[in-house]
Amino acid sequence: MNIKRRLFLAAFALSTALPAFAHAEGLIAIITPSHDNPFFKAEAVGAEARAKELGYDTLILVHDDDPNKQSEMFDTAIARGASAIILDNAGADASVAPVQRAKDAGIPSFLIDREIKESGIAVSQIVSNNYQGAQLGAEEFVRLMGEEGPYVELLGREADTNAGIRSSGYHDIIDQYPDLEMVAQQSANWSQTEAYEKMETILQANPDIKGVISGNDTMAMGAWAALEAAGRTDVIVVGFDGSNDVRDSILKDGIKATVLQPAYRQAQLAVEQADQYIKTGSTGQPEKQLMDCVLINGENADKLETFALSN
Repeated sequence: MNIKRRLFLAAFALSTALPAFAHAEGLIAIITPSHDNPFFKAEAVGAEARAKELGYDTLILVHDDDPNKQSEMFDTAIARGASAIILDNAGADASVAPVQRAKDAGIPSFLIDREIKESGIAVSQIVSNNYQGAQLGAEEFVRLMGEEGPYVELLGREADTNAGIRSSGYHDIIDQYPDLEMVAQQSANWSQTEAYEKMETILQANPDIKGVISGNDTMAMGAWAALEAAGRTDVIVVGFDGSNDVRDSILKDGIKATVLQPAYRQAQLAVEQADQYIKTGSTGQPEKQLMDCVLINGENADKLETFALSN
């Protein structure tokens, strides 16, 4: 047997002896919704920075909340032999199959921000404590409203479990105050443009509204723009995410409050757990992990930068 043949066989034997979680490429795929939303951009930036610090190449992909596009991106990550996938998913139900497909190919997935409706498929699901955060936002909203008056709720995408969890958290607080009356509840699908249009229509039908509570900051910004255009800057608006845009609005006495969920750190934590799993086969953590949220208002908004609060 010649030397080249012996080297080939030795390399083949070594490769087959490696555990399923090891991949030679050292590539981490980072898949999120559109970076037009600064929250998702912060996730991608945070994950990419930490992955590079840990010595990995990265593949940044955007699914635009399209499950079909997300499925194609999983195929790409699998074909590229990714060591791990960091995912903010395109739907709690629709994302189960591609995460399972990656697992079957020996590629672990680490979910951030949004859960899927199955356990035991992803290695980690690291999400903000949306219920706790929504309760913080609702308590501030009630205080700002003086515990009374007509208000509007803007909901997120129906396919996103976070939309329902946040709404439940809001109502478990607000509904304790009988003088707070919800006169409209509509989905704007996390979109600033849709929120602007919905707010215009709602204002025409309910010109006397006193407050708007929104499922995320992007919709809160759209609602605030519509209120400004209508000369209704007296309306109280509360968002959820902790974006720089809403921070700036709070500091200018526009939007009154938001709830910070630590997008940047959450994404970095997912990469750290992916690295540990690649190297050891375990994260040492349960699959589902919650990160608490923080209320942001005029008292601490100046300490907020890119979904992180400084001391």
